[in-house]
Amino acid sequence: MDFTPTEEQAAARDLAARIFGDLATPERLTAAGTDGDPELWKALCAAGLVGAVEELGLLGLVLLLEEQGRTTAQVPFASTCVYGLLAVAAHGSPEQRERLLPGIGDGSVVVCGAFPAQGGVRARGVRGEAERGSAQGELTGTVPVVPWLRDATHVLVADEERELWLTPVAEAARVEAVELTAPWSAGRLTLDGASAERLGADVHRSRSRPPTAGPYTDVLATARTAFAGLQAGVCAGSLARAVAHVNTREQFGRPLATRQAVQLRAADAHMDVEAIRVTAYEAAWRRDAGLPYATHALTAAWWASEAGSRVVHTGQHLHGGAGADLDHPVHRHFLWGRQLDAYLGCGGEVLQELGELIVGEEEARS
Repeated sequence: MDFTPTEEQAAARDLAARIFGDLATPERLTAAGTDGDPELWKALCAAGLVGAVEELGLLGLVLLLEEQGRTTAQVPFASTCVYGLLAVAAHGSPEQRERLLPGIGDGSVVVCGAFPAQGGVRARGVRGEAERGSAQGELTGTVPVVPWLRDATHVLVADEERELWLTPVAEAARVEAVELTAPWSAGRLTLDGASAERLGADVHRSRSRPPTAGPYTDVLATARTAFAGLQAGVCAGSLARAVAHVNTREQFGRPLATRQAVQLRAADAHMDVEAIRVTAYEAAWRRDAGLPYATHALTAAWWASEAGSRVVHTGQHLHGGAGADLDHPVHRHFLWGRQLDAYLGCGGEVLQELGELIVGEEEARS
């Protein structure tokens, strides 16, 4: 394994850091509220960062999402790249790739993912189109919470059979605003005979697609890895703010950073951040290398959920009373960390799924 970024990945990461640092300021984030930041999204797409993810791979995306997480920038970067660009690049037909990828890259097509935990969406009236390598159908059902839905133009929906369907948000019967812990422009999606096209009906392969992964399994594992990378950035940003605070805040004539208890708490948080980062890197590297990575994605999700919650609590705690201020920048990291914890699944559930997957793989080999 070699997690050293390529020159292209490093250059993209540095460019993303500059754009997020310049535009995702606390003042702009406060002004955005629970809405996205269209100016920042336009800048990211104009810089070619979204479109470049197909070549940068999942590891490259994780590096970019770390930079987003450090600033808690209000853009659907992870969502569009995972459920849009990488999903279409890996599993779309040649016609779907040619039609959809340019729009995703330039920002005119924004995609979010609706993967109901217990099904809830049915596909009916499916008819194949052999010349396009895809199938058309109608979707009916409700997904209670879809992050970034209110910023999206399209939704990638997993039906009760775990088939993936892409449908325009305009086809939805209703989109109702939903308030989450973090301001992710979420919504409740209601579909009633919405026109959709199936993703993954074609056997097209590219470097973006592992050779043995089905569309649902691959996209789900990709999402877990990418959002774990986002959590690594959120936690790193929270810890960096906390370290800066305890180095300048004095108590009894000495900086808080000189206190052993503070040092130990920060050190534990640093180790947690590194664990989140390295497990996300490993899962992403394995996908890019065409290796099985479902268990590694779950491992990254577990660390992001369990350790991520610890880190953002530490970041807030080390700020003392200031950390309880809802308007303090570190509080945004707390909200994002807790939201990612919930989005990835609580640690116990993720650990159970990981155990079942490992047992299943062992039984299949025996």
